[in-house]
Amino acid sequence: MIIPDKPHNEGERLQALHSYAVMDTISEKEYDQLTAIASEICGCSMSLISLLDEDRQWFKSRVGLAATETPREYAFCGHAIQFATSPLIVEDARLDNRFHDNPLVTGDPNLVFYAGIPLVNEEGYALGTLCVLDQQPKQLTEGQLSALKALSDQVMALLELRRSKMSLEQSLRKLEEKNRDLEQFAFIAAHDLKSPLNGISTLTELLMDSHSEALREDGLRMMSAIKGSSAQLSGMISGLLEYYRLDATTEVPKELLPLEALKNQLMQMFAGEDQLAIDFETSIVQLNCNGSAVCQILVNLISNAVKYGDKDLTQVTIRIDELMSHYLFDVSDNGPGIPENQHHKLFQLFSIISPHDRKGQKGNGLGLATVKKLVYRMGGDVSLQSAPGKGLTIRFSVLK
Repeated sequence: MIIPDKPHNEGERLQALHSYAVMDTISEKEYDQLTAIASEICGCSMSLISLLDEDRQWFKSRVGLAATETPREYAFCGHAIQFATSPLIVEDARLDNRFHDNPLVTGDPNLVFYAGIPLVNEEGYALGTLCVLDQQPKQLTEGQLSALKALSDQVMALLELRRSKMSLEQSLRKLEEKNRDLEQFAFIAAHDLKSPLNGISTLTELLMDSHSEALREDGLRMMSAIKGSSAQLSGMISGLLEYYRLDATTEVPKELLPLEALKNQLMQMFAGEDQLAIDFETSIVQLNCNGSAVCQILVNLISNAVKYGDKDLTQVTIRIDELMSHYLFDVSDNGPGIPENQHHKLFQLFSIISPHDRKGQKGNGLGLATVKKLVYRMGGDVSLQSAPGKGLTIRFSVLK
């Protein structure tokens, strides 16, 4: 018996083999189907997907053989990977000096015939073989060899797919970890900034109330600007906290929500808005969803309609339809509308369509981003319809 030499690039070959993390994995149907087809096409009683590591050949899939691995020095495949560009065919191992006294020939499983196609990866390393074996001398036709080569290509395709999937999963894990770190930083930074900002706003207001006589007109204007900027920044921080708080909650529980209760909640929240009319158009009596989340979405949308409305009376119409698996909400207003080339920005974090609302204050671009996140968390989707001078309709769905 001649023990096969190891390839000159054995270190790199083993590194490539281990990059697939396939050694000692459980059997998989996709590989087993290929060895079954190889055995059938070639008329052989045995077929293997054999992979060679430092000191053994291990079988990812096998037909007609009980063993799961053998010592590498006995491996026919050890000779096959020496010639990665062509198959190794042994018609009668009993007459071949390399194998005639091999324990796999002289004893169980009494191998006689062997044909192996090297499994060569994209970097040119031979990882092992797809091989067929029998206990009788054989010859394969050109057609059988071509079919065996095609099947070996499929084995490599499965291995490459496995490695690509692992690489993608690793990249996703790293990306998720970075996102978690970034969100945690944003949450902590926003939380820590809120307290001193509130202090600035309170002290500014106290100074204006208590010492207004001692301040010149330009000083009062500056104090007022500080107070306004602090309030705007505090509002942005509150929005950030709310936006990232959604990621900390894993579940959005459902409940039976009477429509009248939802109406009453909204009317109470906007009771101070004399120039606002809210109408409901629906035949639904109650909803089966997360009432708090739906209410928060509607409050955001109605608040935006009020803030950016350009009419003496802001009219908001809420239509609710019940589909087989979802509730469908249309929230329409009579505002100035949004040009089509601005639609894609509307639900982006920190994206602001209008520089100022009707009171001259600048928005923070968090409200509709929060709406989108809430809708997605409830298994729905969100879109809009709008044109200049024709108002805005936000359509969103919620899983029942």
